[in-house]
Amino acid sequence: MARPGFGKRSAPGQAPRRADDFAHLPAREASVAGYLDRLPEGAAMDVKTLAKELAAYGQQAIRTALNYLAQAGHLCRRREPVGEGRTQWVFRTYFSRTPRNEVWWKRFLRGDAPPEQVDAAPEPEPVPAAQPPARSRAYKTLATLGRTGDRRLTLSASECAQLEPLVAEWFARGASEADIVRAVASGLPPEVHCAGAFARRRLIDKIPPERFHEPADLPGPAPAEKVQCRTCCAPGPPEAFSEGLCRACLPPSASHAAEEALAAERAEGVRRRVADLKASLVRQRPGDVLNRKSARKRR
Repeated sequence: MARPGFGKRSAPGQAPRRADDFAHLPAREASVAGYLDRLPEGAAMDVKTLAKELAAYGQQAIRTALNYLAQAGHLCRRREPVGEGRTQWVFRTYFSRTPRNEVWWKRFLRGDAPPEQVDAAPEPEPVPAAQPPARSRAYKTLATLGRTGDRRLTLSASECAQLEPLVAEWFARGASEADIVRAVASGLPPEVHCAGAFARRRLIDKIPPERFHEPADLPGPAPAEKVQCRTCCAPGPPEAFSEGLCRACLPPSASHAAEEALAAERAEGVRRRVADLKASLVRQRPGDVLNRKSARKRR
């Protein structure tokens, strides 16, 4: 123990002692702080004494650790007069398990920070349990393959993750879960030595074709244009009307002229057809023509 008035002094209003009180400190400083926290009230905590008790650290290391604890708010050293009519000054050291800021220490040294005004260290918020990762439709299909298909096709988590892109491609091509189970589990051999490799081979070999879009129906021919007679409103093609009148409504002279024009058009069509046939005969090979002529002469 130190001489009376020179040892450890505990700050009021500290939080209850816990195992992680100094987890936020470096290893050396946490070790020194833990030792100081266990010291009784009034125990010596000068550098030389602590260096003797903590054999792992020398005086310089202890001095550095105490300075760090002061900056972190666990330690406060104050120069005070000894009192009792003496003019000697000493450093008194206050220790707090709960870290305090500079404002709190100043209020405490002035005497206006009673224990009931000190906020205890907040309790750590409970860490929520880790939620399992959301699995895709493809992964779930593979994970249940041993139940929905065949027990010999039970896959591990690693195999499900590796085959997941293949099954996703099946879904992209319009397949359902039942289609995949049927493709992989139907017609199994007597023994399945490696369910993962077997399922991979089936998924690759039996993948359905890619989707394709049917071409839109081509528009049909435009409906034939029809007109109506001005007199009787009978419909018909434009060429069957003359001056907006059908043949039945045309006057005799106009009807006769229309019939002559139609007959002339038909005769012209016949002449063009005959000319085309003659031209096609002329284009035939000359040998064929000579052979036909000699055959007629022999007759």
